[in-house]
Amino acid sequence: MQFSDFGLDSALMSTVEHLGFSEPTLIQQQAIPAAMAGHDLIASSKTGSGKTLAFIIPALQRLNKNRALSKRDPRVVILTPTRELAKQVFTQLRLFTANTQYKAVLILGGENFNDQVKVLEKEPEFIVATPGRLADHLKQGHFYLNGLELLILDEADRMLDLGFSKELSQINQAADHRKRQTLLFSATLDHAQVNDFAKELLKKPKRIAIEAGHTEHIDITKRFYLADNLTQKEALLQHFLATEKSQQVIIFTATRSDTERLAKILTEQDLNAAALSGELNQAQRNQIMDSFAKGQHKILVTTDLASRGLDLVNVSHVINFDMPKHTEEFVHRIGRTGRAGTKGDAISLVGPNDWLSFKNVEAFLQQTISFTKVDGIKVKFKGLKPKKPKAAKVNTDVSKVKTVADNKPRKVIKKTFLDIEDAGAMKIIKRKKALTADQIEESTKKEQD
Repeated sequence: MQFSDFGLDSALMSTVEHLGFSEPTLIQQQAIPAAMAGHDLIASSKTGSGKTLAFIIPALQRLNKNRALSKRDPRVVILTPTRELAKQVFTQLRLFTANTQYKAVLILGGENFNDQVKVLEKEPEFIVATPGRLADHLKQGHFYLNGLELLILDEADRMLDLGFSKELSQINQAADHRKRQTLLFSATLDHAQVNDFAKELLKKPKRIAIEAGHTEHIDITKRFYLADNLTQKEALLQHFLATEKSQQVIIFTATRSDTERLAKILTEQDLNAAALSGELNQAQRNQIMDSFAKGQHKILVTTDLASRGLDLVNVSHVINFDMPKHTEEFVHRIGRTGRAGTKGDAISLVGPNDWLSFKNVEAFLQQTISFTKVDGIKVKFKGLKPKKPKAAKVNTDVSKVKTVADNKPRKVIKKTFLDIEDAGAMKIIKRKKALTADQIEESTKKEQD
């Protein structure tokens, strides 16, 4: 199949050809025609599958073919969970709008609020944004969505995991009219909150699932190594950086503090490393990502901030220094390599604190994972055995019955006595009349006599 088979507007088709796109990916083959037909979509595909074009092309086709519902309101809003992904989507969108009359703006948290007010006043056709900051502008009346034609949610599962459901609902309600079309993209369609949210946003949606999240990525080689502790993890990391033939490397850690610590250690070893975390302001984050994308840094140490959407073609290796807390993030992390038909390596270090996350990943991938060893590094840790459930303790101490009987009605007394093997006590319990502790004691003696 070719892009020319979609029947695109001539100007749009010319841009597609100019940018070098000819054969659409699987998600593009299914999503573009359905979106161009006006259907709402809920779609999923693996990372690096080309879904950004799967919604940019239908959006531009709609604007080229239809009159605007409003002269002032934005026609298309694209929401993403992180600033980095929003910036990447915006960059790709600008390639398609460069020679058109359409204006596109980028609205992100962490950037100057008043400057954003000014660009919104220019009445752009496209807004690419993170949901929190866009909801703030919407609340203060800096723009309106009465004429919105297309609402696109990229990585909807991640936005919901990050707690943006309230903001997404506010944006949805501000543009709640019958002519609005909605495209929802998610890493998985098995996310319960995504499905519930889709019922709120979408009207009779088409469902597209190209590949399950656990589908094997044939261009990525996955290796797993056990480690006793943090020191041994660092030794393994240094071994891989010294011995692997790599272009660029992304190292994922669990915490922000670890990004700085590891980047400092690597820099002291004359390795060109940079640290990226949520503690940095947006300008600093942009500078680091731009420098890494241009090849000015060989190693990027980061949290899951860089796990989604970023198209970095020179990344040959991904190293999970810590296993991810959210299972699906494993797929997104390793998807930063092996892109556009290139081969990639994904290395994961598993220590005692990672074991539960590792087992969750193993279950998610639906395969039994074996561990590789490094010569010269002896590892004692072999994994954790599943804990056996503790047996419930049975209270057979009759001396404690008085306290219970003095303060609780007969139903509770009856429950207290069920496990007592004293036949005389069991006969007393069966009586219909509620007894005090003293009466129970006296009756028990009579039964024993």
